[in-house]
Amino acid sequence: MIPSNLRVVLIVLVISYFIVILYFLKQKALNLKYTLLWLVAGFVMGILVVVPELLTMIIRIFGIQDNMNGLFIFSIGFIILILLSLTSIASRQNRKLRTLTQELAILDKRVRELERSSGKQEERAGV
Repeated sequence: MIPSNLRVVLIVLVISYFIVILYFLKQKALNLKYTLLWLVAGFVMGILVVVPELLTMIIRIFGIQDNMNGLFIFSIGFIILILLSLTSIASRQNRKLRTLTQELAILDKRVRELERSSGKQEERAGV
């Protein structure tokens, strides 16, 4: 399976991954709800590094012949899930931004109309 020295390196890398994610969370570079996605990814990586036989078992259940092919298939699938999640987040943010821009334009128009009407009232009072 995985040589012990490679397993130790991978465990250190997964721990470093968690440290980086938590650092970003502490620095508020990532929101908590988005960080959870990356923490789940790290948790899955950690489990697969500690128990690599689990991946072999899952690959055999799906009928994939080669371990590397299975690893690539699951990695690509996981990346697609992350991209889908991030696209969903970007779409939601885009919708919120559009709504906010429209509300700002409506408020700006109201302010201008109020300024014009108050200017006309001042002219009438001054005449």
